[in-house]
Amino acid sequence: MNATTSRTAAGIKTAEAPALRAVQLAWLAAAVFVVSAGYGALMPVLPGWLNSLMPGASASEVARHVGLFSGVYAAGVLVGAPLWGVISDRVGRGRILIIGVVGYSASQLLLLTPALNNFWALYALRAATGFFVAAVVPVVSALVAEHTPEGKRARRFAWLSAMSLLGFLFGPGLSMVADAARSVAGAGAVTPASSAQAVIVLSALLGAAVMVGLVRTLPAQHTPDAAAPKDSTTPAEVHTAALCWLSGTVTLVLAGFELGIVLQGQQHNAMSSRQVAIMFAECSLVMLVVNALLFLTGLLEKISSRSLIGAGLLLAMSGLAVMAWHSAQAWLYLGISLTSAGTGLVLPVIAYLAAGVPREKLGTMMGALAAAAGLGQTLGSSIGGWLFGALAQGSFGLSIVPLVVMLVLLLTRPRWWSVTSAG
Repeated sequence: MNATTSRTAAGIKTAEAPALRAVQLAWLAAAVFVVSAGYGALMPVLPGWLNSLMPGASASEVARHVGLFSGVYAAGVLVGAPLWGVISDRVGRGRILIIGVVGYSASQLLLLTPALNNFWALYALRAATGFFVAAVVPVVSALVAEHTPEGKRARRFAWLSAMSLLGFLFGPGLSMVADAARSVAGAGAVTPASSAQAVIVLSALLGAAVMVGLVRTLPAQHTPDAAAPKDSTTPAEVHTAALCWLSGTVTLVLAGFELGIVLQGQQHNAMSSRQVAIMFAECSLVMLVVNALLFLTGLLEKISSRSLIGAGLLLAMSGLAVMAWHSAQAWLYLGISLTSAGTGLVLPVIAYLAAGVPREKLGTMMGALAAAAGLGQTLGSSIGGWLFGALAQGSFGLSIVPLVVMLVLLLTRPRWWSVTSAG
């Protein structure tokens, strides 16, 4: 496919990256889907698996380890995202994406190695998984932004976000598929450890399948025209710090929120692991519906980013307030829906704004956003387990505070969230 041309502000034509074909976009979306499914699949079975490794441990000890286990994964993303982003800008995004998928699958399978079946090794491998996932999600975003005309960018980013949510939604179902497969194969009684092991195997196999598809369909590396002038003042670049701060804050709250859902099952004896999985499914479904609205209606292009972010923050704060003071499971489900809708509205707006940087800096920008999200998830998961152990559902109320700070910044610094043409 030949490259098309576009005209810069100075009137000079520059080469554009060739547009993605449908099959290429599908495999890129599949990569995001698979790594999200791998994370979502392990979360519901994680408390039971860790409990089997810690006979006699209290619920608060298990909660702390669940938080730390999630936190080291996010720490791996935090370390890897900026590194992979910068490297992808220099050596090509396709190579880095393949490395990420291979590393993800390998680090998953190593969790099954008996010699590594201790806490320190499990923490190290989980961090490695996050490190390689950081070479998948931001690089896919950079590839899509680089090979997508500006008029289609909003819908494609909403589509990518939807695929990530579908993966997270599919994840808990993966454990059910794994358990059913073990029963059919006559592999013995289903235990928390066997469920976790089956989930890990299926996640790695999905990663291997995606790797094959990517190798066959990845677009050729695009080399920008060296003679073309580079625009160094795009809105997304000017407000990079604000976008990263917002991404980290929302992800911090989301990580604590998701961990709280998992730990609700530890607090309420009447709540089964299936109900926890249903809550995760509800969270993903609501976020998916929000992304579908953005995808089908083009709201990202019709309504100001500031207005969408503000609406999302208010919805999330309302949901957390309901969860903090709920007295019945029906209210808990309402709180999950509101919080999911709010965060599901904010995150695609951040990615859409970030996609406006010059092509040669897309990997760095997406890596910075992923690193900010990784830091937020690390803090949210690590602190969230401790807070829930101390305050139970009251920890959801504390999660409102960072969102209030972001809402104040949204109201007092409007230029940070406005898209204006670069001069």
